[in-house]
Formats: sequence, structure tokens, C-alpha cells
Amino acid sequence: MTEDRPEAAASASLWERDAEITAITEAIDELRVDKASPGTVLVFSDEAGIGKTALLTEARRVAEERGCTAWYARGGETVTAVPFNVVRQLLQPALLGLLEEETRDYLGDWYDIAGPALGLAEPGATPADPQGVCDGLVAAVNRLVRRDWPLVLLIDDAHWADQETLQWLSALSDRLTEMCVLVVVAHRPGEATGDRARHLTRIAAKARPVTTLSALTPEATAGITRTTIGDHADDAFCREVWAVTGGNPYLTVELLAKVKDSQLDPVEDSAARLRALNKAARGDGLVARLEKLGVEATRFAWAAAILHTGITGEIVARLAGLPPDTAAECVELLTQARILTAPDPANRQPDDGDLVFVHPLIATAVYDSIPPGVRTAFHGVAATVVTESGRGPAAASRHLIEVHPDGESELVEQLRAAATEHLAVGAPDAARRCLERALKEPPAPDVRVHVLYELGCATLLTSPATTIEYLRSALAEPGLDSTERVDAVFRLSQALLHNNQLEEAVRTVVAEAARLEPGPDRMRLQAARYMWEGIHAGEALTPTHSQELAVLAATCTGRDNAERALLILRGFDAMVRGENAEEVVEFCDRALVNGRLAPGLGWTDSEWGIELLLMLATAYAYADRLDRAESLYTEALRTYESAGWTGGHLAMAYAHVGHGHRRRGRLRQAEESLRKSLAFAEGVGRGLPLHWSTTCNLVDTLLARGHVQEAWKVAEKYGFAPPYPSPIVLPDPRSIRGRLLLAVGRTEEGINELEGAEKAANTRGHHNTIVAPWGGDLARALAGDDPRRAAELALSVRSRAERFGTNTAIGEALRVEAALATGKQAAKLYAKAVTYLAASPCGYEHAAARVEYGIAIRSASELTRGLTLAESCGADGLVRQAREALARLT
Repeated sequence: MTEDRPEAAASASLWERDAEITAITEAIDELRVDKASPGTVLVFSDEAGIGKTALLTEARRVAEERGCTAWYARGGETVTAVPFNVVRQLLQPALLGLLEEETRDYLGDWYDIAGPALGLAEPGATPADPQGVCDGLVAAVNRLVRRDWPLVLLIDDAHWADQETLQWLSALSDRLTEMCVLVVVAHRPGEATGDRARHLTRIAAKARPVTTLSALTPEATAGITRTTIGDHADDAFCREVWAVTGGNPYLTVELLAKVKDSQLDPVEDSAARLRALNKAARGDGLVARLEKLGVEATRFAWAAAILHTGITGEIVARLAGLPPDTAAECVELLTQARILTAPDPANRQPDDGDLVFVHPLIATAVYDSIPPGVRTAFHGVAATVVTESGRGPAAASRHLIEVHPDGESELVEQLRAAATEHLAVGAPDAARRCLERALKEPPAPDVRVHVLYELGCATLLTSPATTIEYLRSALAEPGLDSTERVDAVFRLSQALLHNNQLEEAVRTVVAEAARLEPGPDRMRLQAARYMWEGIHAGEALTPTHSQELAVLAATCTGRDNAERALLILRGFDAMVRGENAEEVVEFCDRALVNGRLAPGLGWTDSEWGIELLLMLATAYAYADRLDRAESLYTEALRTYESAGWTGGHLAMAYAHVGHGHRRRGRLRQAEESLRKSLAFAEGVGRGLPLHWSTTCNLVDTLLARGHVQEAWKVAEKYGFAPPYPSPIVLPDPRSIRGRLLLAVGRTEEGINELEGAEKAANTRGHHNTIVAPWGGDLARALAGDDPRRAAELALSVRSRAERFGTNTAIGEALRVEAALATGKQAAKLYAKAVTYLAASPCGYEHAAARVEYGIAIRSASELTRGLTLAESCGADGLVRQAREALARLT
């Protein structure tokens, strides 16, 4: 800004900020064009005191001047561990004025998901999915935009924002092109660490070029100096002000305030005293200045720094142990000393109280100056004050974790209760911190084992390695009852699996099962062993795996969930091995209760996980019982959407709904659902089984549609190529990759890939010709150069298909044989294929057989029937083939 700027002393931080204010103004004006305007992010970054807060205050003024709604929130150094602290500041005021019924109507399905995180609803009894809560908060903003457009969100000191807020802000930044919101973020670089730092990096990557604020020039410093203390300030004095402060606006204003207080003459002869005055404004100098105000004022400031938010004379007096009159005197002293002040009306938060620190630098210096023992005692009293105020253990937990460990059983229970509350609102990391602090107390031995167990459960979704450590420790100590112990072993095996320690996962459940008497608990662990072995394609199964599973399942009637799990596993194993499909369906049916999932085996139940249900649905799908598979897929999608479970869970649900469409021959719907799944899966991370499964099914669907180049682009973009994952992916990715290579004309590579699929399938004993369809494609590819090998493959495919016995498998095998035959033999085989596939649920394969049959017998009527089926499927390549054949006939 220029030197003749009015109100210069009051807004020194806006000097020389023309470019930044212009960027903010332009972004606000773009937002105001109409409600379809895309949102954006602006990020301002640099050292403390450089003027970030002043810039956000100016952004708010400009926004409101132009008719926008502007909401402000800020992070705090001592409250980074409070989950959803900043997002609550930002969004809560907009909803607090509504009645509960109005808020529920306004947030709709997201009320029970996002409401607890915002402090607007009571948390549920079970842990909330963190990704679902994050998505619910994004949805809340989207709904608020419709009411409060144009909307500007201002987040100050984002380097001190809690992790949950930054995760939400990162997700919101990804969606801003879809909603008319301007987000302005200010932070100090290098202050955040770990996940918080990664989230800030992602936010910056979505922003317009990040602006690094520069220090004031000597000219601007001179302008501020003369505006503050008079035009008679000479050049040498002004230049020394700049040299002493480094052009930092906050330090400049503080130094000039002290110049006025000391009545220092602003001339060259006085310049030497500026360094001493500047030192008193920061660090040790500020602490020394605070101590000069007296013991009571110092204790009051300490107590205020402990609280950080909600600073009132009454609460601070109680915390500091001061009488009300003395506290009032302290407020006056600290206000005069520019340590505390009334909140800025423009940026006031609901929990601000009557006082705030003049600047975060002061709050940090005061907090750091508190002797460790005194600080710990203060936090203990603060925890009591918060608890007695009725705000609950979670609100008090940030103080509880700072209390000196002293073997207090009550404190352990408070921390465990706080962890439960944090899990219920979707903040597992906050729960982990509470439980880890409870361990340090330490708890009594009979309680310690439960704290370790709870820690393992709290970290299962976020840190498999940490989960392993805690659950192993819990299992090494006495105190868990039999049910808890079995659950701990099961969860430990899950964590080992997710940590790529399959063999150790299997050994863990086998060893524990051997210790147990026959019964449901032992059977649960036996089922876990076969489940982990069965879903990991990268490991060769023991020769007796299927036989042992078959013997165990033969004793099961489905009387409890352990037996039902074994029946599902037996059905899935029989399906991938290509055993009789009717037996596959029988095993799966016996695992249901009146045709539905048993209690405790639902999509959101944690006892068994989702892997088991996916095996059940997939076994039905490939056994030609698509009605039951689709019912399960749809139930999963509906359950996760209503429960707010997003991320990987919703990606999985959309992927399997898409798979159901693909098997039915509804290729357009399949592609749509699979692309939705892939969008969610991208947020979870590439390289995971979920991502592989979705990509594999999408490539397969695009090939069926005849969109070969698009299938290749998807494969290239999402890394659908070797090396393949160790967990099993259906359909077999090697087979689909080989099919893709053949389709794009890379025949030799395609043949090599299909032969690799053959080897892998034989190693695992996966002989289902629909799950691993390498045989048919390889036979067709070799027909010209090696007809004998092609014929052998076709015969093997048919033999295995007949063993499995589904109409789809037999019909597809007949299509392969027909493709290798000629004349009447080809026509006869195609006719049989049409008969079988017409009786199967698979629309695309039926359409393809019809078209191929019509071409073989040169029948316009058959081609027309095939064309109609192909059009209904959305199989554009097959449609072209049918039309070209019809044109040749006419």
C-alpha cells in the first residue's frame, strides 16, 4: 500500500498488499457471477506477524461489502488435538440458530453423520466412519451454499488446524469446481507435520498460485512510523525501525506502540534504543514484561494460555485461584500491556469468551513460559472445570492428556470415555491419543489389557502396524475374557493381512484356534484362516486347503455365524475351483437366515468384516444366481449410503453393483456405476485390491461395449498392468489384460499374458472358466497359428464349464468351440450356445451368440434379434458388427 493510506496505524499489515487484495477481490467477483460459478481456493503463507490475519479480515470486509456471506475460523497451537475444532467454528454458527428439527431437515441424510462432528447432535453408539463424516461435512457446505450464496470461508492459522478439519478442507478443495464457494486459507509454512502437513500440501495444490507474503519495504515502514508517531520521525529513525523489525508488520506495530508509551523522540539519536524495545515485544522480553505486572497478572495470563478459547474473567480466575476483584485488576493490566484484548467483532467466534490474546505469538510465548509443573497442574484444574461445565470427557481430553501421570484410575476411565466419544464422531486419531495417554498413567493391570485392546480397535482403520503392536501386547497379558480374546486375535489377523503379512496372519489364527475347545469361537478363527488364504492370490494354497475346508464345512448346519462363515467360504472356494454350481448355491443358501443375512453378518457389522459378504455375493453372481447377488450388492450400497460410510466402502458397493450390471448385460449402467466406484477408489488410494477390482471390471465392461481405445486409456491411466496384487481380484486381471492386448492388436503380448493367467490359475486351482476366462481368448488367439493347441484349449474349457454346470459357462464354452469350427459344425455349436445363453442371466453374451449365429447361418432374422439385444445392452461394437453383417446380406 502507499504511504498516504488512511487508517495506516490500525492496519499496518495491509500496507503493500495491493496484489493480494486484488486477487481476493477478483475471486469474490467471480464467485458472484451466478450460482453456477465454480469455487476456488486462495492460500496465503509466510512467517508469523506478516499480516495473514489482517488480510483475511480485509477479505471478509470486501466479501460482505459485495453482498457475500463470510465465515471465519482459526486454528490454535494448544488445540490442534481437538477434533473438528476449526470446522465447528466455521459451520456451527450457521446452524445454531435453527431448531433441531430444522437442522435435521436441512442436513437430511447427513444429520446423523455430520451432526455429531459439528456438535449439533448426539453421537451414535458405534464408531463412525471417518471418511463418511468427512463427506458429510462436505455435503453440509454444499447445502449451506444454496442458502447463503455467495459464500466465502476464511481459515486463519491453518497450520494449527486439527487433522480432521484439514482432511475435510482437503476433500472440500477437491469438490470446489462443483460448488460456488471461495475458500481463503492462511498458514505458516513448515509448522504442521505428518498428516496435517500432507493435507495442507494437497489444499495448496488445488489453489491458485500460493501467495507468499513479503515483508514491508523501508518506505512502507517509514509511512507506518510517521502515521503512528508523527511526521517528525526522521529518516534514520524510520530506517532503524525497519532494520530492527525486519519489515514484519506485527513487530512494527508493537515496537511503535512501545515508542509511544516510552515517549521516545523519533530521531536518529534515539534509534539505538529501538532494539531493546523490540526485544520486550517477543519471547523472553515479553515474558519479562509480563512478570513485571505482578504474580497475579502472570498467573492470570498463564491460565488464559492454558484455556486458549473461552477466556472469561470468571473462568480464568477460578483456574488461577484468584478472587474476582483481583482477576478484574489483572484483566485491566494485561489489556493495557497489549497481552490480552477483547475479540475482534469481525472475527469473533462463539467460544471466544470475553478475551483473546492480542496475537498468537504472545499466546505461544506465555504458554511456553509456564513452568512444566505449574502447566501440568493448570491442565488438571482446567479438565475439572470443563468436565463440571457438562461438556463431557471428549472436551476435557485435551487437558487430561497433559496431566502428569500419577496412577489415577479415575483419569484412566475419563480418557477411555473420551476415546469412545471421539470414535463415535469419526476421530480415531484423537481416540488413539487419549488411550495412549491412559497407558502412561498407568492403569491397573486388569484395566491395562482392556486399554491395549481398545487401542488396537481404534487404530485398525488408520495404522495396521500400530494395531499389531497393541493387540499383541493385549494378548500377551491376562484379563481379556474368551470373547474379547478371540475378537482381538481376529482383528490382529486382519491388521497383519493389511500389513502384507499373510503367513503371520494365518499362523496367528491357527495357533489360537488350537488352544480352544470346539465351538463358535474356535470355528470363527478357523474360518478366518480359510478366508485370508482364500482371498490372497499371490500365495500358493496348501494342497489340502480345499479338502480341509470341505471337511469342516460338511459339519456345519448354519446354526451360528461361525458356521455360516465356513459355509460361505466353502461356497466361494467351490465356485472359483469350478465345482458344481448347484452345490455352490446350496452352501451359500445355508449361510442365510430366511434368505437374508444373519444378525451380526451385516454390511456394517465389524465382527467379520466385509470380505466374507463379498465372497457370498460373488459366489452367487458367478453361479448364475444374479438375483441373489444383486440383492446383496444393492443392500450394501443402500446400507453404506444411509450410514454415511463412504470412501472404500462406497467404492466397493458401486463396484459390485456395476459387476451385477455387467453380468446382466446392462453395459451402460455397469460403466456408470464402475466409474463412480473408481472416483471413490481414487480417494482411497491406488494399488489397493479395491482399485484393482474396479479398474479390471471397467476395462472388461468397455471391451464388451466395443470401446477398445477407451478401455486402453483407462488401463494406462490407472496402472492396469503387471505386477498384479496378491489379493484375489475377480474377474482374473491377467485374463482381462490379455483380452485387452489382443483387442488393441498386441497379439504376442496378449498371448503371453493369457498363458501367464493359465499358469497362475492352475497354481491356485481356479478352474472356473468365467472367473478366469483366459482359455477361450487364448484358444481364439492361437487358432490361426496353432490350431491343435487351440482345439485342446477349447475342449478343456468346455469340460470345465460342464463340470461347473451353469448356462453361462457352457454357452460361452460352446461359443469358443464354434469360433474354431466351420460350416455346419460351427452353425450347430452356435445354435447350442444360443440355447444355453438365452437361459442364462447374461444379456451381453446372449446377444453376442445371436449375432455370431446369424453370421454363421447367414440369417437376417437371427442377426436382427442379435442386433436388438446388442442395442439394449449398449454393446456398440456388437451393434456395428450386426449391422455390417445385415448390410452384406442385403
